[in-house]
Amino acid sequence: MTLFRAAFGAVLLVASIDQTALATTQNVIFNGTIAPTCTLVVATNGTMTVSPDLQSLSSHNSGGSAGTVTLTTTGGVSLSVDPVTTTTVPSADSTSTTWTPTYSAAGAHSIVETGSATSISTPGADLVSVHLAGTKGGSNRFANGNYQATVTLRCE
Repeated sequence: MTLFRAAFGAVLLVASIDQTALATTQNVIFNGTIAPTCTLVVATNGTMTVSPDLQSLSSHNSGGSAGTVTLTTTGGVSLSVDPVTTTTVPSADSTSTTWTPTYSAAGAHSIVETGSATSISTPGADLVSVHLAGTKGGSNRFANGNYQATVTLRCE
C-alpha cells in the first residue's frame, strides 16, 4: 500500500509539472491627505531710511530696502502682516510713531502691495517683499539714533 501511495504521488507530481499555475492579482490602494500648509523663510531683513523732512522712516524711502521672505504653500492659506508691536527707538525720540507694515508677492501668485490679508488658493512658491513705514505727524520729527521694528509675516 505504501508503494502504491508513493507511485500515485509521483504520477500526480509529474502531471502537475506540465500544468500552468493560475495567476491572481490584487490592487493595493494608497491614500494621502495634505492639510493646507505654508513655509516662510526669511531671505533678507529690510532697511529703513529717513525722508528729507524727517517725518518718514521707511523701506520705501531712497536707500531703503524691503525685507524678503520665500513662501512655499499648498494653497488654501491666507497671507498677512501683523501690526508692529516690537520697536526700539532712541531715547531722544519721545513722540509717537505710526508704523505701517505692507507686503507684496511675485512668483506663482501675484499680490500687489497691501497691508490686508490675502487668500492664496493654489500651490506654489513666491518671493514676498515686506515693507515698513514709520510716520510722524504735525511738527514731530525722527531723532538721530538707531531704530528697529519687527514685522510679523503670517501664513495660516
